[in-house]
Amino acid sequence: MAKNGHASVRKIPEIPFAAPAGTPAGVEVLSLADLRRRMPTRHLALPQRPDFHHLLTLTDGTLWHTVDFSAFALDPGPWLWVRPGQVHQWGDLSHAEGTLILFQQDFLDPAIAAATEQDSHPAVLHRPLPDDAAALRMAADHLTAEFHALGHLPLEIHTAALRHLLSVLVLRLTHLTAPAGSPAPEPNPTYLRFRDAVEKNFTRTRRVEDYARTLGYSARTLSRATLATAGLGAKEFIDRRVVLEAKRLLAHTDQTAARIANHLGFPSATHFSKYFHQRTGQSPIAFRDTVRGHTSR
Repeated sequence: MAKNGHASVRKIPEIPFAAPAGTPAGVEVLSLADLRRRMPTRHLALPQRPDFHHLLTLTDGTLWHTVDFSAFALDPGPWLWVRPGQVHQWGDLSHAEGTLILFQQDFLDPAIAAATEQDSHPAVLHRPLPDDAAALRMAADHLTAEFHALGHLPLEIHTAALRHLLSVLVLRLTHLTAPAGSPAPEPNPTYLRFRDAVEKNFTRTRRVEDYARTLGYSARTLSRATLATAGLGAKEFIDRRVVLEAKRLLAHTDQTAARIANHLGFPSATHFSKYFHQRTGQSPIAFRDTVRGHTSR
């Protein structure tokens, strides 16, 4: 993100994964009580953009959690899954107990990681049926026990066990979004390459033709692959990613529309405002006022 030289300007904190000392890199299991002791409440309430996964389930109480402008009311049973790069905010943790599992994408086996990446708009909240809920709870308990059993096995065996136990939990959660009895779809390599290219370059270009040329496909091939996998065309896929980032910056930073326009690759604030209004029905400033609870002028 561009710097403007003022230390007081609000930004979205980019949170890297930091494994506790002496534990395997790439995964951590902790209770919400542990989280409260570790982080001041005022810090947790601020928007943050971690580069790792959060899996959260409650055992007692209630909790509001916001992920990219959607608020979720949690109670025991459902699972919340925040993906790397999503902007989220914790609600009041004083009335909730539960388990939080943090992990980096590359801690998973590649095949399992690919299964979690296929959906372009993955569900944040998962509500399992009673039998599934029991299996998920068992998987989480086994993972928790193994995480806290450091030293009982050689480190490489302990790490491998954690990787396999986490994979079981992730596969069960992923399966909840698939039709019963259906195998997980094979990742579409064309779509996956396009999705990754958009994530890397959406601030530089919004043209499908540029991605097609870079990846060695025709624009039509990219659109077909994106439509088949994500349910929308390639241009709409790019535009949604740009609008999401614009909304994040407008809501959670103090950057001007002109600076955001420059960051997102628009030639001027006017072009950015027109683009944003066409896709959201609001001007950038009106959106900022609305999401912050102000009255638009």
